[in-house]
Amino acid sequence: MLFDSHTHFNNEDYTSLERQALFNTVDKAVKQGKMSGAVDIGFDLPSSEMAVEHARQWDWCYAAVGCHPHEAKTMDEDKLDRIRQLAAEEKVVAIGEIGLDFHYDLSDRDTQRYWFRRQIRLANELMMPITIHAREADQEVRDILVEEGAFSEERKEHFGHAGVLLHCFSGSAEFGLEYVKMGAFISVAGPVTYKNNRKTVTMVAAVPMGRLLIETDAPYLTPVPFRGKRNTPLFVEYTANKVAEIKGLLPKEVAALTRDNAKRFYGIPK
Repeated sequence: MLFDSHTHFNNEDYTSLERQALFNTVDKAVKQGKMSGAVDIGFDLPSSEMAVEHARQWDWCYAAVGCHPHEAKTMDEDKLDRIRQLAAEEKVVAIGEIGLDFHYDLSDRDTQRYWFRRQIRLANELMMPITIHAREADQEVRDILVEEGAFSEERKEHFGHAGVLLHCFSGSAEFGLEYVKMGAFISVAGPVTYKNNRKTVTMVAAVPMGRLLIETDAPYLTPVPFRGKRNTPLFVEYTANKVAEIKGLLPKEVAALTRDNAKRFYGIPK
């Protein structure tokens, strides 16, 4: 059964009817044994609150809470305290998605850095996994994670790994392996299916299967053959199929292994 390790049921572009239809579709897939679950990832305070509500409503849905670098400009101490409160909810499994985005720079870089560090510290305080967004900032994201203790021995002892997940990783194979050696997990999404994306294919080939997760980042990053359409958690199957092709495994083997890896990372009982 497939597990979507990073999706956005909480995306503001969905109407309430569209969101309900999406939940019904995924719920049907779970009942049919095609999927085992998904994590609804927060990107600001309202979306984090919505993710928590979704996790309360659906037994196969889990939540992550945090502020994306695009929204760092909206953060303040009260909102960070509210994220801390939300993190105490039973089905909140990570702080995220947090990080740096120097491609769009929708928040100024110093503000991004500040709230990235503050949220890593929150994750360390609460001893929770961290889901990372990094775009055109790979080295600085890595350096800040190291400086803030995200790869500390305390975290590794607690989780059995560092509790750091590089969501939709677009870095090199060498960088991916460096992260794995430090105790991180790597997640790939629809772009691994894109014809000219040799970099991600090479990275997936290099990273051990025991540290790979799959995701959709829906409604974004739709895989081939549906590229250009709105993504959905059910399309995680196409990413699994591509990973299976790269690794020389059966799709059902990749589905099971990445499901177990996701549950291990997030601390979700099998």
